[in-house]
Amino acid sequence: MEKVEFVQQMQRRTKELALRVIRLFRSLPKTDEARIIGRQLLRSATSVAANYRAVCRARSQAEYFAKLSIVVEETDETLFWMELLTEAEIVPVVKLQNLITEATELLSVFSTARKNTSTDKRS
Repeated sequence: MEKVEFVQQMQRRTKELALRVIRLFRSLPKTDEARIIGRQLLRSATSVAANYRAVCRARSQAEYFAKLSIVVEETDETLFWMELLTEAEIVPVVKLQNLITEATELLSVFSTARKNTSTDKRS
């Protein structure tokens, strides 16, 4: 897969993750804890997509690394909020399993990309 195709695929995947989380948020129970955790999940998942777009527009290696680091952090945070929703028994794990799998795969890709962007290459 060429770099351009890969970037476009990752943009689609991160945007789709955000859209799926938006739909999940709309279906959450109307309890305080579900809404509070849901808002956090909504914020972090949409941030993954928005910040990945920023990664693609980075003007330098240093900016690329910094933006990619934000994407890694936000993806990990997205996983945390989904874990909390399931462990607090707000949402059954089966309802989130596909989202958790996708976020885990994205985190792996972004973490590897960040690791491969060594500090020696940043300028």
